[in-house]
Amino acid sequence: MNHNLATQLKQGTTKSHSMAENVMFVKSFLSGVISPVSYRKLIANLYFVYSAIEEEMYSNRYHECIAPIYFIELNRKESLEKDLCFFYGSNWQKQIKPSIATQIYVDRIHALGEHQPELLVAHAYTRYLGDLSGGQVLKNIAKKALRLEGNQGSEFYEFEQIEDETIFKHDYRKALDSIPMNNSLLHDIIAEANLAFSLNMKMFQELDSSLIKIMTGLLSTTLSHFRSRN
Repeated sequence: MNHNLATQLKQGTTKSHSMAENVMFVKSFLSGVISPVSYRKLIANLYFVYSAIEEEMYSNRYHECIAPIYFIELNRKESLEKDLCFFYGSNWQKQIKPSIATQIYVDRIHALGEHQPELLVAHAYTRYLGDLSGGQVLKNIAKKALRLEGNQGSEFYEFEQIEDETIFKHDYRKALDSIPMNNSLLHDIIAEANLAFSLNMKMFQELDSSLIKIMTGLLSTTLSHFRSRN
């Protein structure tokens, strides 16, 4: 029996998707207001998340639920390493660490990889299809806001091994639908996908705090400068 996992995931996470888009950091990003400090923190956090996802997907690549959607051309870790080198320099590994929310996210992925690998499907769906669907739009916004040239600092959005992203997304959804499924597992995967959105939102909300601090600092500096001149 085909449970149409791809469609069920899309419909079952509609509310979570909408909530994620309304987090202040995301809304600011989409409007072109991006703090370089917050953005490079985002890239660092994503590096830890994708490192965990790709490690566990690889470890479970022969699992019946993972094998159909295991596409190495989706891997983002190496692309993120290039971006981190651009933003932090060659010693970037000594400068970054996962935020609190990011570490919780990473721990969840590793726990699933060890005990419930079938639920990794939810995290792969949430991150990779999101990257493919909105990646080019986000790339253009980031490049304009941060004045990035070429692919410097935006390698994360480049899927060099995928010739046609529209065709690939269609094939990926077909692969999702081919995963052996029953009602119980379908329910668990949708619930995990909603949790994945929640974990992403908490990671973005931390960046909200950084953005607020930066904006407050800029406002304070501006006021001080204004007062000194009057």
